[in-house]
Parts: sequence; C-alpha cells; structure tokens
Amino acid sequence: MPQEISVSYQAIKSKVYRLIDSLVVGEKTEAEVQESIRRWWDLIHPADRPIAQKYLLIVLERSCLALDAVEEGLMEATHQDAPRPSDSAKALKLVSRVVKQTTISTAI
Repeated sequence: MPQEISVSYQAIKSKVYRLIDSLVVGEKTEAEVQESIRRWWDLIHPADRPIAQKYLLIVLERSCLALDAVEEGLMEATHQDAPRPSDSAKALKLVSRVVKQTTISTAI
C-alpha cells in the first residue's frame, strides 16, 4: 500500500525545515538532502504535485529571504561586506531545478 503524503503548506514547511536542520547539524550531506527531496517528491500523488510545488517554492522563497536577512544583519553588525552571492539563492535554484526536473520526468 503506497504511503500517503500530505501536501499541506504546514507539512511541506515542516519537511523542508527538518531537511535544512539535518544539513545544518551535519546529520545529512547536501547529496543526501537532495535524495531525500527526490524520494519524498516521488511519494506525492501526481495530481497533488502542482500544489505541492507551489507550497514548496513559497517555503523555499521565504526561507531564502530569512537566510538573507540573517546574513545581512551579520554583515551590518560586523561591518563587513558580503564576500559572495548568497548561498540561499543557489539553494533555491537547485531545489527548483530538482522539482521541475521531477515534474517533467513524471509527466513523460
């Protein structure tokens, strides 16, 4: 019997935050987080994927904004300039790409 995956905003936010936390504390590598997202996405019923993608992208966008705010606050507090483009923007692009690739491959 297939596992039923909730695609509510809260469920998706919790999934994303758990994955971020596991990466931050060193429980998972970036590759393991990417694989977790791929496996999780495969469990979502194809009819539910558009709303899941919408919520996932909203959560990622807001998470990136929060990380950027933390980074900017730190740079202001330490009187330093950001040495490079934000990694959070790269992360958003990566997950967006994974979601889009998975959506395309399941549509074929």
